[in-house]
Amino acid sequence: MTQALALASHMNQLTFDRLSRLSNEAQLSPRKRMNHNIHADLSDPVQRLAIAMEPDTYIRPHRHLQSWELLTSLRGRFVVLNFDDAGTVIDRAVLGEGVSVIEAPAACWHAVLSLDGGGVIFEVKRGPYIPFREEDFAPWSPAADDANHRALMAWYRHAAPGQRWPGP
Repeated sequence: MTQALALASHMNQLTFDRLSRLSNEAQLSPRKRMNHNIHADLSDPVQRLAIAMEPDTYIRPHRHLQSWELLTSLRGRFVVLNFDDAGTVIDRAVLGEGVSVIEAPAACWHAVLSLDGGGVIFEVKRGPYIPFREEDFAPWSPAADDANHRALMAWYRHAAPGQRWPGP
């Protein structure tokens, strides 16, 4: 067997042990989340990653102009909200509780809240990786260093379609 064929036939695996270690890393992280990339390089045309998220990690409402985003729960439950430009909830799902997979369309504002300690979500989106810019975050949402982000996270838990975060 040639080396190229041997490399091409290698199965990339994400084990339950790795998920547990990833959750432990997230618990110790200041941001309370940690990711494990399945893709080999940030320039890969399809980004695939497991993200361990603790309930107190803040995922600011954001959008990806260049890509849809597919999410599924590997462990735990996650509230996923889609918003219109004004911040009104247009869709809500709880991954791991009646919903297995969601796909947020390209350019749609969305946010995620982990409901369970040790939760791990799996994300797939079009690459290459593009770092967030300020304009990728919803202008009506507080920044991570703004204490009001905790109120927004608490609101995520029960936010329903048609509701808009009232702000601080």
